[in-house]
Amino acid sequence: MLLSLDYAPLTVSIAINEENIDSFRFSIVKNSKEEASFIKEVSYAIKSIDITDVSNSNKLEEVTNSLISKIEDTWKMN
Repeated sequence: MLLSLDYAPLTVSIAINEENIDSFRFSIVKNSKEEASFIKEVSYAIKSIDITDVSNSNKLEEVTNSLISKIEDTWKMN
């Protein structure tokens, strides 16, 4: 990147290191006991979330984060 000033040129070099990001894909076998259990537990998690007051974005975000947390916990159990 080259920036010009009134008195002297300014050059800035930004080094970007290559990074290896591991990714994994987990799955549950279709029509298995694990799938049935996961679906059952996620259904309970969805039903248990209090959505009586989502009057602003902060409260909606809390509800959303709660749902995500419960689904992640359920996934880890199954």
